[in-house]
Amino acid sequence: MRVAALTDITVVECSTYVTGPYATALLADLGARVIKIESPPEGDPYRYFAPGPYFSSNFAHLNRNKESLALDLKSAQGKKICVDLVRNADVFVENFRPGTAERLGLGYETLRSLNPRLVYCSISAFGRSGPYAEKPGFDTLGQAMSGLLSVLTDPEEPKVMGVALSDYVTGFSAGYGILGGLLARQKSGQGSKVETSLLQATLSFIGETAAGYLRTGAIPNRIDRVKNAHAFAFLTRDKLPLAIHCSVPEKFWLALLKAADRVDLAEDPRFKTRDDRRKNYEELEKELSPVFAARTRKEWLQVLEANDVPAGPLYNLGEVLEDPQVRHLGLTEEVEHPEAGRLRFVGAPVCYHGLPEEKSGPPPLVGEHTAAILVEFGYSPAAIEELSQQGIVQLGPK
Repeated sequence: MRVAALTDITVVECSTYVTGPYATALLADLGARVIKIESPPEGDPYRYFAPGPYFSSNFAHLNRNKESLALDLKSAQGKKICVDLVRNADVFVENFRPGTAERLGLGYETLRSLNPRLVYCSISAFGRSGPYAEKPGFDTLGQAMSGLLSVLTDPEEPKVMGVALSDYVTGFSAGYGILGGLLARQKSGQGSKVETSLLQATLSFIGETAAGYLRTGAIPNRIDRVKNAHAFAFLTRDKLPLAIHCSVPEKFWLALLKAADRVDLAEDPRFKTRDDRRKNYEELEKELSPVFAARTRKEWLQVLEANDVPAGPLYNLGEVLEDPQVRHLGLTEEVEHPEAGRLRFVGAPVCYHGLPEEKSGPPPLVGEHTAAILVEFGYSPAAIEELSQQGIVQLGPK
């Protein structure tokens, strides 16, 4: 669902893949109008990231609620159309490699001179200056070079992650920055430039872990926070995983022992205090592992819940989407596209109560809204057809 929080805000997006599109998807969920400028004839490469008719599911999720304007920004007329859009927009988002926006005539100083109220968001891999500014960068490098991956994998047998964490964290950070720019504009009347990068946003995301290193000098690894959190994952008799997180309160540790029928461990000198359990985490895990292998996951979850232990099934995604709590909260939604048909998505990350809502719109085909947007800006049908024949714009399906 979309909520009417930013209904008077127009966003021009010149971005591809994940970071910029996720930032603008969050704004679109809040009701902003997002005009996505794509290069003809193929559009955003993320449309073809995975197999699928019309567009990949990856692209579809990130670009619902948007309008597509297929426009050749390298042509003088294409650039003019983009600039005309920006003159009347509130937000401009780009994730070009550093220097590209300036070469296209879409740099911050140029656009600010045309629209002083513009909130200009620039997203890069490693920042727009410095020794890595010119390096190409994608999610895996953001995870690796920020230190995030080092606390998610075993460095002696490294594996990359199955989710684009850096990309999404960066997109979320960009959306947060844009909202800050819009709020500041309400006071000053002036726009601003918002910058973030895979490196900056992801390092900020693991700031808690970095704070520990800055204080102690000890290099953190995957297991350090697990020990502090008194967190465990076990396989049950039916080979289904579950997770337990006791955190700091002693009551949850004692409740776990009671549920597991191992209250004897409370007096074991290896585990008597919280610090003892942290130091001897691996031994504690070995003591509990065979206990949890003795019953099914369903049985264990019932016992753990009865003892108020913070525990839950370690789901695969299919199980998540069928979970009764997920269904109760209505965390998925369906939209209809006239060409692509019925599509299902996970919805926005927050709910608003007291704001008008409307059903989400589908992702666009390449150039699906080109003609309508150009008509809005005063172009006649004949002029639009000429621009199409010249390859400056691409028109979507009739």
